[in-house]
Order: sequence, then C-alpha cells, then structure tokens
Amino acid sequence: MNKHVAPEHSKNALRRRKLMYALGASLVYSPSWGENTSPSAKDPSQLDAACVIPAKAGGGFALTCELAREALQVVRPQRTPLQQQYLPGGIGAVAFDRIATGAIGGPATMVAFSSGSLLNIAQGRFGPYSPAVVKWLAVFGVDYGIVAVHKDSPYRSLQSLVSVLKRTPSRIVFGAGGTVGSQDWVKSALLVRAVGGDHRTLRFVSFEGGGDALAALRGRHVDVFAGDAAEFLRTPNADTSFRLLAVLAPVRLGNALTGVPTALEQGVDVTWPTIRGVYLSAKISNLEFDAWRIAFQEAMASPEYNRLVQKYGLYPFSMTGAALNAYIDNALKDYVQISDALGLRRWG
Repeated sequence: MNKHVAPEHSKNALRRRKLMYALGASLVYSPSWGENTSPSAKDPSQLDAACVIPAKAGGGFALTCELAREALQVVRPQRTPLQQQYLPGGIGAVAFDRIATGAIGGPATMVAFSSGSLLNIAQGRFGPYSPAVVKWLAVFGVDYGIVAVHKDSPYRSLQSLVSVLKRTPSRIVFGAGGTVGSQDWVKSALLVRAVGGDHRTLRFVSFEGGGDALAALRGRHVDVFAGDAAEFLRTPNADTSFRLLAVLAPVRLGNALTGVPTALEQGVDVTWPTIRGVYLSAKISNLEFDAWRIAFQEAMASPEYNRLVQKYGLYPFSMTGAALNAYIDNALKDYVQISDALGLRRWG
C-alpha cells in the first residue's frame, strides 16, 4: 500500500473492488412477467424508441447507446432499431434535468449513464433531484479508467509521469471530459494524491466529452488523458497516436488491453471501474419498465451478447433489477465519501 494514499481512498478502492468481485460477471436474472406481462400496446420495447446520448459524439455515452441498439436487435430484429439522439450539456446534467422535469422521458426514451453520472449525482451536480427521479434499467458492462499520453510524449511509463507529479504536479496538464469534480477529474486527482502530490495544484482542461479531450491530446494541447478505455479504443488510430501508460483495473485486462500494466502493479494505488448503462424516467409505469427490463435480460442471455460487449471495448458485468439498484445505492455512498475526501463541495 502506498504510504501516501489517503485512508478514505484506500477503503473506498477496496470496497469498489469487493463489489466488482462479489457481483461477478454477467449478473442476469430470469424474467418473471406474471399474468399481465404479455406484449401489448403498453410494451414500449415494441415501439420505435430512442437512446439519448447526453454528451457530444465520440465518448462513452455514444458507445453505450450503440451497444443498447445492437442488443435489442438480437431479441427484436423485426423492429425499428433504437434511434440515437444527442443532448449534450454538463456531461449528463441537462438530460437528467429534462427527465426530472418531464421535458423528455416517455416510455420509449432511455438515457445513457455511467459511473461518472453517479458521481455527479452524489455531489448534487445534476440539480436538486433525488436519484429516484429515474429508474435504473440496465448495465451492459464495465469499462476501466486509463492513463494515456501522446505517442511522442517524454513520459514513456507511469513511473516517469509519477516522478514529475511528485515534485511539481502543476507541470502536467490533464485533459478529459467534465469539469472539476467530474469522474475524469477525480481519476486525475487520485493519481496525484496516490503519489503524495497535492491534487489542489492539479492543472485540468475540461471538455464536453472524451472525444474532444482525445482530439486535444492528439494536438498536444494537454499532456495526459485520464479517461476510460472503451472511448479511447474507439478513437481512430489510437494505437499509433497515443501511448497507454496504465489501466486503472485491479488486474491486467485482456482483449485490446492485453499487455497494458495496471497502475497498481506500478506502485500507484488507484483503480476506477466505470459501469455503462441506461435509465428511464421514474414516471413510466411498472409494466412499461418491466417490458424494457425483460427485453434487455433476454439480450444479455443470448449467445451474441458477450461478443457485443467485447466489440464495444467493455468487460462482462451486466445486470438489471434489484442487483442493479443495490449496486447503485452502494456506489452513490462510495462517491459521497470520495468527494468529501477530495474536498469537493456537494451542491443542493
């Protein structure tokens, strides 16, 4: 354990890892329709539906909606594919507000979310609303944080970056989606704290999404991208334009990240799993919600599903129903503690 890691962070990191291992891969529950659950006009999964991407193109929310569309096509190939609608603003805040106020959010409209969304909710950054204004529908898989630099960067390993962060963290310019207090800012701050630096001196350039942040890294306007693996891997020519220094996972990962060392094995005690899923308005009926839940459960149980998860750069970690609600309740508590440890103001 790095002696500079704050006790609060160590406990939170361990708790998140325990949650990941305890819930395991692919938590998919069997449908239980009951006598009133046969498809009908009240079944929104049979309608033309939309998935709202609450950010600009190129980030993790976009891949979430694309995965949702393909997953639904597995179980309802005869239906119109799930449409994608962009509603950027506050990395999800605008879309959450529109759902909460009823401006959008009928039974045929879902919104992409991630762990970053939960972090913002925990800080009150999504407005004066309770998490109960939405119904958490499904999580499709887990992503992980990464630390990346330009291919021509002088930092050729995490340790070379760490050596500078220890002495003068203000020399390094981080760039990622969101503002101070966002998920990517927190990852950057935890890296600085984990090596004994002062996260309050962190230089961070805010972007509306991961796509814009990676474009800035490509242009060398920032030094480090502390984003997520899936959005990174979707960037054209990522393997030749950038260098991955670390993945913020508890163990090394396979697939496209084979061979990338973790921060933990390089002596930096930071992990960051990012779940990716969708939610619905809490104003829809239980029957309408169950129709969507069961459609995604059927998709997750299909032989095609693991291939889809891998295609979009995620790792197996799917859930709906009670398991998802329990996971989110615990995650929100963890994010409150992390935010407090970093001195972040809780709004609302």
